[in-house]
Amino acid sequence: GEEFESFLKELKGKLKSECYLAAAHRYGGGDTRRLARLAELAAACGTPLVATNDVHYHVPQRRTLADVVTCIREHCTIDTAGLRLAANAERHLKPAAEMARLFRDYPDAVARTVTIAERCRFSLEELRYDYPIDPVPGGDTPDEALARLAWDGAGERYPAKQYPSGVPETVQKQIAHELELIAELRFAPYFLTVHDIVRFARSRDILCQGRGSAANSAVCYCLGITAVDPARLDLLFERFVSAERDEPPDIDVDFEHERREEVIQYIYEKYGRARAGLAATVISYRARSAMREVGKALGLSEDTVGALAGQVWGWSNEGLPEAVVRDLGLDPSD
Repeated sequence: GEEFESFLKELKGKLKSECYLAAAHRYGGGDTRRLARLAELAAACGTPLVATNDVHYHVPQRRTLADVVTCIREHCTIDTAGLRLAANAERHLKPAAEMARLFRDYPDAVARTVTIAERCRFSLEELRYDYPIDPVPGGDTPDEALARLAWDGAGERYPAKQYPSGVPETVQKQIAHELELIAELRFAPYFLTVHDIVRFARSRDILCQGRGSAANSAVCYCLGITAVDPARLDLLFERFVSAERDEPPDIDVDFEHERREEVIQYIYEKYGRARAGLAATVISYRARSAMREVGKALGLSEDTVGALAGQVWGWSNEGLPEAVVRDLGLDPSD
């Protein structure tokens, strides 16, 4: 309608790159009229029509699984899902010839799929470690700045009142060894970044604490990132940073939940939104939890679902043999 047309024009105005209007067949009887209307909209808004199939799975046989996943998301069973499920199994990857046949009245819409594909030039081989180096006060190199912070921090961690002889010799050796390896692997900018984030949090009284393998680092302790005293425990720095692994270290820092957003906004403000982002952890199913969710979606009783899940050992990702399913009175082909 008019509302969608105005939205499309607004989107076209805001986007710096090319904007397309995707069209797909719904197989509902009104596709010819619908596609004609979308083509008109595309021309009026300057958003060229492009042919798609609104793909949800690669082959039609996966439609059953897609329906089950929909039921899990909607908290319903297959029998009660109704219109929440797709009406057919057409939302799969179709051969080029079939797409050309479906959009024979709009050959340009098919051709544009190739144009878009050719513009998608990204390759995983382009990824490389390119860490941003923050300006370091006083004109120091990152290694010099990190060394200064580490030794200053060591003086604070081991004050003269408690350590009249100064920083314990074992700790001094450990710090020197770590700084040497950090410089060799060029990881100093990363340590400086984490130190800066922790410094900001502490300046605002936001509780934070480093954990994990970083606790094996005397430098992290002296920077105030972790709380494991190398004078009291034997650390194994190579568990944290190793020349053999050839990958940057991972310093995990927990921030108090209620004020974590302040830290996130500080990072965005410092590096800019084009250079900072959030990464999500996506939890995936293992066999036992998958059995329970799928069983519920299929409308099986709690007893049956429990019996099925009980056949899965530990953290297995394997499915159940058909014989086991039959023993529980179920037909695997149903």
